[in-house]
This record gives sequence, structure tokens and C-alpha cells, in this order.
Amino acid sequence: MASLPDVLVTGSAGHLGCALMFLLPSLGYTPIGVDILEAETTTQVGSIADREFVASLFGRYPSIRHVLHAATLHKPHVDSHSKADFVDVNITGTLNLLEEAAAHKVASFVFTSTTSAFGRALSPKPGEPAAWITEDVVPIPKNIYGVTKVAAEDLCRLVQAQTGMPVVVLRTSRFFPEADDDADRRALVGDGDGGDENLKVLEMAYRRVDIADVVSACDCAMRKAQEIRWGKYVISAPPPFSNDPEILKRLDSGADEVYVECVAGIKDAFEKKGWRFLPRLDRVYDSSKAIQELGWQPQYTIQNVVDRLLRGEEWRSDITFKVGRKGYHAVSTGVYTVR
Repeated sequence: MASLPDVLVTGSAGHLGCALMFLLPSLGYTPIGVDILEAETTTQVGSIADREFVASLFGRYPSIRHVLHAATLHKPHVDSHSKADFVDVNITGTLNLLEEAAAHKVASFVFTSTTSAFGRALSPKPGEPAAWITEDVVPIPKNIYGVTKVAAEDLCRLVQAQTGMPVVVLRTSRFFPEADDDADRRALVGDGDGGDENLKVLEMAYRRVDIADVVSACDCAMRKAQEIRWGKYVISAPPPFSNDPEILKRLDSGADEVYVECVAGIKDAFEKKGWRFLPRLDRVYDSSKAIQELGWQPQYTIQNVVDRLLRGEEWRSDITFKVGRKGYHAVSTGVYTVR
């Protein structure tokens, strides 16, 4: 006899939603997925901005105990969708889910936010030390995507305070497999597949996380939510660098030397691949709070990645390739749209 669904996953046709739908059963859950697109991982097609649709999900699946809210309009949608669209999906959609989940008395509500919410706080000028980014950094959103994600986080806090529903916000760093949208950054290591992989490995030290580790963070958040009640966490591969003023200053203009000092074997691994180092890092995400409070144990650290490269092994998780490049809904141009 099949188990009753206990996890509602929104955005089930997207990168994270798809990974969650694939991996949650192996973690002991029975998920259902909702999205505006039909997909192998979508159980119900509909928009979270439609309150009646959201309410119907809890009526149809009364066994739901956890909500993993990954549906969103993303940064690539800024040029293809209006500000009102962002408000409808990212704010109204989140409020619909929060209120219906609270009325249903779920055990946890996990909202997948983004480190992009920090906005301009992430970009010190050249000549200034790299920014050390923790949950205490005040966001300075720079586009409608950031504005609506911060507003959605605030709604999470408000509804949690008013209803007591356990809510955990996960500010995830980048995990998409598409190429970086910054042409200047791509040029620093060279365009093409080799340069893209080169850049992604470098990012694992300061602004990237493997999608398998994001799934495990969601699992930890669901399991810890009742104890934590409310929490907000940066989810990024743990950096090899320390929050030392001298180190952060050196990352501004001599990042290559700091990499070699802090990551054993990385020089040999990069020479073997013919890869380059970035000359400058502008920020470092610190995920230590998630590791300490959620019990999160990321498996894909920069050191782990380099060790795999030295052994000639694939450095990314299997689920990265199973999910693949999803593209972004209703976007037809730009580097994000490869399907």
C-alpha cells in the first residue's frame, strides 16, 4: 500500500523542486509536486498565486505535514516578467501557502530564498576587502527579484509569529547548472564548457552549493523546524577561508594565492585541467550557522571537490545531472535558457 503524501513541494518542474521530488523518497518522505508546468515531477498543475488552487491542495491531500516552497520567479525573469508578476508569485503566492499551511497546522514550512536577496551588500568596490556574508548582513535588494524575496521572508516571519507554525528560511547560493550570466566573469576563465566548469569549481569556495546539499538542507530544516520554530540560514558550501580582515583584504586582489594556501591540492588540480584562478572575490558566504543549528552536513565542499578532481572523478553530485538544465519558464533569450 502506497504511503500517503506528507510533503508538498512547490516549483516541482524547476531545478530544486525536481531534485526534491527525485530524492525525498530515499529520505523517507512521500512528496507531491505542484508547478505551472507539466513535468515528470509535477503532481498537480496550477499557480500558487491562485488561492483556491492552494487551498484545494490541502483539501485533496490532508496528510501533508511539511511544505517545501521552492516556486518563484527568478532573476532571469526580470527582463521577461513585470514587477506585478513578481509580486503575484513571490509575495502573494508565498502568503497563500503560508496561511493555508498554518490553517492546516503543518509541522514545518521551509521557504527557499536566495543569497541574491543581499543585493548591493554583496558588492564592495575594487580595493575594498571581500564582504563576509552571514545572516546578520542587512539586505540591500537591487532588483524586483530581491525585493520580493525579502518581502516573502518578512511574511514568513510575520505568519510564524502570529500562528506559531514552525518556519525556516533557507537563503541558498547558486546551484543552477546554466552558465554565469556575467560575461566579464566568464571571460576571466574563458568561455566554453571548460571555462564554465572552472568557474563553478572556484565558486564552491565562496558562492555555490551542490544541489544535493540543498536537498539535504531542506531535510534538516524539516526535521529541526519544531525545535527551532523560526530561523533563517545561509545555505552555501562552507568556505575554506576565515573571517580574518587580512584574508578578506587579500581576496580583493590576490585571491589566487589565498586559494592555494587554503585548499590543499588545488594548484595541482588546476594545472592538470589547464584552469585559471579568479584574481578577485567580492564576497564569501558563511554557512556555519546552518551547520551548527540545523545539523546540516554538506558533502560537496571545495576540498572534497578538489580531492575528486585529483582522483579524476566527477566532482558534482549525480542528481545534478539527473535534473539537468531546466531553463526558466517563459524566458526565450539569454544564457539561462539552454534546455
